[in-house]
Amino acid sequence: MLALLSLPATPAAVSAAQDKAPLLVLLDGDAPQWQQWCTAAGWHFLGPWTDIPEKSIDLRIKTLEKRIAETTQRLPVDQSRIYLAGQGDGTPAVFYTASRAPDLWAAAVAVGGAARPAIDSNRLFGANTTNVPVLWLSGSREDEAMARRMTSAGYNLEFKVGTSATAQMIFEWLGHKQRDQYPTVADCETGAKTFSRCYWIEVTGFDAGSRNDALASTRVEPLGSGASLDLGGFGFTRNDPGPGVRVSWLPPDYRGPLKLEDRIVAIAGKPVRDAAAYAELMDQTTEEASVAVTVQRGKERNRLETRILVPKREESVTARVQARYMPELQEIQILSRSIIGMRLTVPPAWAPATLNWNGTALAKAETPGCWLLEEKKALLSARKCPE
Repeated sequence: MLALLSLPATPAAVSAAQDKAPLLVLLDGDAPQWQQWCTAAGWHFLGPWTDIPEKSIDLRIKTLEKRIAETTQRLPVDQSRIYLAGQGDGTPAVFYTASRAPDLWAAAVAVGGAARPAIDSNRLFGANTTNVPVLWLSGSREDEAMARRMTSAGYNLEFKVGTSATAQMIFEWLGHKQRDQYPTVADCETGAKTFSRCYWIEVTGFDAGSRNDALASTRVEPLGSGASLDLGGFGFTRNDPGPGVRVSWLPPDYRGPLKLEDRIVAIAGKPVRDAAAYAELMDQTTEEASVAVTVQRGKERNRLETRILVPKREESVTARVQARYMPELQEIQILSRSIIGMRLTVPPAWAPATLNWNGTALAKAETPGCWLLEEKKALLSARKCPE
């Protein structure tokens, strides 16, 4: 865990109660400390999301979205400056949430932690962070390879080795970022209908057969098969020395056979050298199988019968929309893949504007507001949304 220095109180904190102030949403980390920093900066604070009961991360994001909406109605929040943060175990959720629901945030910061759990979800898309800069203050240069993997897919990531990070630096970095409700470029990819909103566009119709080879996937490709032992969720540090792999983390409601500080020292009768060797073995395993593992607990060694599980990659087929307002042409240009319907909102500053979808000029939006774009029997159309 990175050590962060305290944030001094500022004059802005005095007037924040009267004026609209930024909101920081913490996914996981030292909540009392982050709340203290927010108070000193004059910011509102919401978190952590460990209080949200839903097990699925996608359901938790949907619940979090509702809580943010409730908070902005209850408090004077500057909705152009809502920030996402996570620390340690919350870091993967920051990367995932920024990609899954990008239009909620002006920027995000992750302190310490790891990127791999988010990457291995198979649902991390670089294009989605086009308008959401993410700062990762890592505790080690070993994370640079993960950062490069993300940025090569277009993930809007700024990576720093953060051993000298201060709360003041983090808040200053975040505070200079603002969310534009109508960014001139909106680019999103998804494999789930529940995450179909992309700023001023909402996808209403998906069709995997509606292809557009001009729009490649921006998925951050997983590093391995994602295989794991069926011993319940447990955490380990990849660079931990052997023997075996040390169990360094267990979830609060864990009911499996492991205990903290256990070491898995053999799988199928073969010794496990260290945590890196275990991770490499899991990465290379592509088939499920029953297996015996040896667990060392203090001076005792116990044999456990379990299975190697290989997850089915979800959302292998995705849709992507890339939209751009061209003021010099007074045109909204939209490219899409696997999409046959969308609802877009034209802001007053853009009207009138021609609506161009996949190279076809469909209509001229003379007035601002909602427009429906549809493809039926290979024919494209655009019309005003019904009242």
